[in-house]
Amino acid sequence: MSTPTVPWDSTIFDGDWVPGGAGTLDVTAPATGEVLAVVGAADTGDLDAAVTAARSAQPAWAARPYTDRAAVMSKAAALLSDDPARLSRWLVPESGSGQGKAAFEVGLVASELSEAAGLASQPFGQILRSQKPRMSIGRHVPVGVVGVISPFNFPAILSMRSVAPALALGNAVILKPDPRTPIAGGLALADLLAEAGLPPGLLHVLPSGADVGSALVTHAGVDCISFTGSTAAGRRIAETAAPLLKKIHLELGGNNALLVLPDADVEAAASAGAWGSFLHQGQICMTAGRHLVPAAMAEEYTTRLADKARSIPVGDPTDADNVLGPIIDRRQLERVDEIVQTSVQAGAILAAGGTFDGLCYRPTVLGSVPVDSPAFTQEIFGPVAPVAAYDTVDEAIDIINASEYGLSVGILTGNAFRAYELADRIRSGAVHINDQTVDDEAVAPFGGTKASGTGGHFGSSVNLDTFCDLQWVTMQADIEKYPF
Repeated sequence: MSTPTVPWDSTIFDGDWVPGGAGTLDVTAPATGEVLAVVGAADTGDLDAAVTAARSAQPAWAARPYTDRAAVMSKAAALLSDDPARLSRWLVPESGSGQGKAAFEVGLVASELSEAAGLASQPFGQILRSQKPRMSIGRHVPVGVVGVISPFNFPAILSMRSVAPALALGNAVILKPDPRTPIAGGLALADLLAEAGLPPGLLHVLPSGADVGSALVTHAGVDCISFTGSTAAGRRIAETAAPLLKKIHLELGGNNALLVLPDADVEAAASAGAWGSFLHQGQICMTAGRHLVPAAMAEEYTTRLADKARSIPVGDPTDADNVLGPIIDRRQLERVDEIVQTSVQAGAILAAGGTFDGLCYRPTVLGSVPVDSPAFTQEIFGPVAPVAAYDTVDEAIDIINASEYGLSVGILTGNAFRAYELADRIRSGAVHINDQTVDDEAVAPFGGTKASGTGGHFGSSVNLDTFCDLQWVTMQADIEKYPF
């Protein structure tokens, strides 16, 4: 890959491109080990400076006409739409994204920016009834400084879905991307917004490790934390932030069920199941991690799913022929393989995959999976499709709801209205009827239940609640008279 000249060479973004206090980070391609770039590494001193600058710049930004904020978001969306390669050229090698997945993610980022532009002009409150002769208003006001901690898997969209609406609503943002994807998850986005006219001091990108992330959560000058990542990390953040009474939004892991009903077309269901489990090597919080199939069709479904798994090209994603790329690092690959092998030992049948070359793990199908095995109970975050059989739909619903997770569920059926009735019985942040579990739109409220998330949701007008405080304002012509 030819590397273009970039402003983030050995720097962080602090309204300008400056060296980081912790030196530099090598950005490597998981497929090849190649060093793609060198970026700056931030320390807690950089965080303190960023918070000071953000708190100074935010009030004037919030006071500007909403059209100014909308114009920046619209310009950024247009710049990215005109040149999607400015982001995809980093997404592919840095996060191991297949080129189709990278193009899809760039489109999501552009749509998030466009929706944020529209968000800036949304009514920011409502006139309330009052027993007194006065004007009573509930209005959304920006929280101030929003700290965003984003993951490696969809680094650009999972950063921008917080950054864009928070900025559009008048906040300043401090973004800590995953240190494995600091460019696509942060620095390239800062470059885009700076070119679109975002004033200095409002966005800070601090590539760093867990020490800066912890300091961001506890910093007294940061009013709100938006975290996307594992449930284990989210629990630690919640525990740390609870005594601070800080606004926290956690979008966490999922062990999402794909429920195939007895009247579903088996071939179509297997196609949806393959996409839901294998897209981006299964490294998606919404991945179909559990396939629940009627006992009468489980063998056929598993066979068809295994055939699809064996046909998917896997390798270096800079080669357009490879649909899937590598697992993000060796530690995660070893975890995926351990879950697969342990589940086979527990009685699951290896129908396809279960092997790897470097960090490229073959799409894997496990049949006859015991519902208490690791492949069925844990979030795998790898290209593994565990298939379990059920006897009755009531049993399947109970299995779905027994999980600690509640992010996304897919129901495949020949009777969509029947599935809609079943959705009432499923505790999940999203239910997709006649589709698999992976979906996201900037106009839709997105978030999980149970161990899959807490706090506000992301998307469209719900971002008003997520990145603003609701303030009650009353106003009357004369000072109220009281008896003492």
